[in-house]
Amino acid sequence: MTVKKIAAALLAAFLAFSIAGCSKTDNTDKSNECAKDIFAMDTYMSVKAYGENAEKAVDEALKEIKRLDSLLNVRSDSSETGRLNNSGSAKLSQDCAYLWEKAQYIYETTNGSFDITIYPVMQLWGFSDGNPSLPAQKDIDNALLYVGSQRISYSEGTLKLGKGQKIDLGGIAKGYTGDRIMKIFEKNNISSGIISLGGNVQCFRRKPTGELWRCGIADPDNPYDGSYIARVDVEDKAVVTSGGYERFFTDEKTGITYHHIMDPETGSSAQSGLSSVSIVSSDGTLADGLSTACFVMGKDKSLEHWRKHKNEYDMILIEDDGKIFITEGIKDVFASDRSFEIMS
Repeated sequence: MTVKKIAAALLAAFLAFSIAGCSKTDNTDKSNECAKDIFAMDTYMSVKAYGENAEKAVDEALKEIKRLDSLLNVRSDSSETGRLNNSGSAKLSQDCAYLWEKAQYIYETTNGSFDITIYPVMQLWGFSDGNPSLPAQKDIDNALLYVGSQRISYSEGTLKLGKGQKIDLGGIAKGYTGDRIMKIFEKNNISSGIISLGGNVQCFRRKPTGELWRCGIADPDNPYDGSYIARVDVEDKAVVTSGGYERFFTDEKTGITYHHIMDPETGSSAQSGLSSVSIVSSDGTLADGLSTACFVMGKDKSLEHWRKHKNEYDMILIEDDGKIFITEGIKDVFASDRSFEIMS
């Protein structure tokens, strides 16, 4: 599938999710609805809220999305990450300090499977600017010399990169944005809400009907035809999915397909036996990072990690052969027409 076809499919899926606009049936009716859309962080996003202050909350959410996009855009020299990468050292804002600490937590607990210093490798492969191609192994080996968050120092609010290092906080940026919007919803006394930020869905409380929000899990073999391989019903949770089908290309010479989820150890597309990972957590930032980390780690290491941190998240793993595995914490809210195994 070409990049243009992928973009068109994503747009179609996005438009199917959201109908922009705001309506009021009564000045005091808590079912008042507002939904608005935006393109930011290189993806289509939708924000929907219900309640007396729905439009105000949605407008504040869109403003927050724009602010964080400007702050974290790694390709912008004026963003905080852009300035940090150019100078090698910077005093961090409250947002970036939080993201650094969360990224470091995920890095340490997953033995480096999630690493924000992977950016030079992403640049080499061309995934960072949307023009991917297969690099020479010697260039991959050279880029890997700059990967390793253990070389970053952080003291008294100042982050200092190792020589030649560059970081990208995009792997947890959408998750953090979702968490920020949840706080906006809470501040505005929203009765119900849902946001879609690319592969991230985050739900606030329950649906206006009192039912749980139903989140579909795309079929990795047919991710853009609108069909789902499974679903999970949630409230006050983020559901973040990472899959090799999101961004990929096929090398014309070898016929091999490569995707954008890079293994920090090899500097190439992760080959863990997984085609899709979905993380379910009340912490959207954590879910965002773990969806990548678990994809890199594979089923066995991901299960080992979950057993140590099962109070923080649950997960849905789909292997390359189509087998589905879920953790026991979501067994009562998960459904699929295919057979699946519950992991404990």
